Amino acid sequence: MTVPGELTFAAPRRAKPPRHLADLDPAGRRAALAELGERPFRAGQLAVHYFDHLAEDPSTMTDVPAASRQRLAEALLPALLTPVRHLEADAGRTRKTLWRLFDGATVESVLMRYPGRVTLCVSSQAGCGMNCPFCATGQAGLTRNMSAAEIVDQVVAGARMLRRGEIAGGPGRVSNVVFMGMGEPLANYRAVIGAVRRLTDPVPDGLGLSQRNVTVSTVGLVPAMDRLVAEELSVTLAVSLHAPDDELRDELVPVNTRWRVAEVLDAARRYFDATGRRVSIEYALIRDINDHKWRADLLGTELNRRGRGWVHVNPIPLNPTPGSKWTASDPDVQRTFVSRLRAHGIPTTVRDTRGREIDGACGQLAAVTPVAAVRP
Repeated sequence: MTVPGELTFAAPRRAKPPRHLADLDPAGRRAALAELGERPFRAGQLAVHYFDHLAEDPSTMTDVPAASRQRLAEALLPALLTPVRHLEADAGRTRKTLWRLFDGATVESVLMRYPGRVTLCVSSQAGCGMNCPFCATGQAGLTRNMSAAEIVDQVVAGARMLRRGEIAGGPGRVSNVVFMGMGEPLANYRAVIGAVRRLTDPVPDGLGLSQRNVTVSTVGLVPAMDRLVAEELSVTLAVSLHAPDDELRDELVPVNTRWRVAEVLDAARRYFDATGRRVSIEYALIRDINDHKWRADLLGTELNRRGRGWVHVNPIPLNPTPGSKWTASDPDVQRTFVSRLRAHGIPTTVRDTRGREIDGACGQLAAVTPVAAVRP
């Protein structure tokens, strides 16, 4: 178990989640079916049922021989997530779900319905090893990495909720996925990339989302950021910066002691150069800590030093977390910070704080399960 306060990249060794169809690419699925003594084309049938039909009950898979349905479902479509609790806000348009994984670890995801789109915020690790002091997840430490299928299954589960009309606004579909839930996505690189490919592979090989509607966040793991360039994906990269100067960022984002602000911004610029995808800079505004005018000016200067048109800044009013000594910036201070950035020509949009009242906003996910509050 990770010691609270420790910066951790390697996940503790634990039993692996069961193998799932979503862990495998199409060739791997066919090979798995052959191993099970089945004809490889049945891999495509299972993919249709999971990714397109969103099936949960093997008995509905009527194109698969009845004698094989249960066995194939157990082998390649095992249950990965068990819902523990749903909390809702925004008149039912925001739903946070606490999931229990196969080994008892818990994670949270948040589904948010907006006019014209539905965004699902997914977790990529149970806990987080980055130890950012203003983030509830970071204070819990890292339990383990999630598998690609466990990540994908959060989206499939959200798609089922929408298809069943459980989310206010009637039936719908997930259009956007953001890797901004629990965990540092690039510290679980292989599983996250596998999940991105399953999310964006055309139906029925995957869920068929546009890569441009997928956002992968990072606190600034520079080697992994450069590795992401080589994937030739068109996802949006979001960098959780939170301070433009090394002295403060060392405190707010401890990984900064390994990769300095300049190195992180240089890597972000390289990502833009390779993909043409504008990078998002995430900046939690913390009262009297990082919301000074001079820091807004420094951030604008450092971004412009690397060119124009390659970046967008998302200031985020700090969301409260239990026991935190910090709070959100005064609204007037926030407006001044934003105006200073815009004066530098930096496109800037204050992040919507959806789900704050259910601890579902940025930095609030902690997968805490009070016994009295548990309900399916």
